[in-house]
Amino acid sequence: MPWLARPHSDDETRWWVEHVVLTQHRTWVVTDEDDVLGFAAVGAGHLEHLYLRPDRRRQGIGSLLFRQVQAAEPTGFTLVVFARNTAARAFYERHGCRVVSAGNGSGNEEREPDVTYRWAP
Repeated sequence: MPWLARPHSDDETRWWVEHVVLTQHRTWVVTDEDDVLGFAAVGAGHLEHLYLRPDRRRQGIGSLLFRQVQAAEPTGFTLVVFARNTAARAFYERHGCRVVSAGNGSGNEEREPDVTYRWAP
């Protein structure tokens, strides 16, 4: 997402992943040997993160991670995505997520308008 403001350095982001994401959420990581290809993290009925390396998109990894989240949250979950991230929005909509609200960005660090989705079986 080249258009996205980066509010944190790479080192700050690594620290946050190690000390917050991995310790406070159920997390799944897809690797190829020591190479991280993507990960998903869920907590309390909310998909906090589902990210893939850009060169690994459209290879089934995101769908694999999404199915893991569905299995972990069988009654459903919410997620928030930036409104202009059309690829992510299309991915979630293909996987049965439905829009429940839209925000103006005041609730995120990047100040980007966002869309809240819900997946339910």
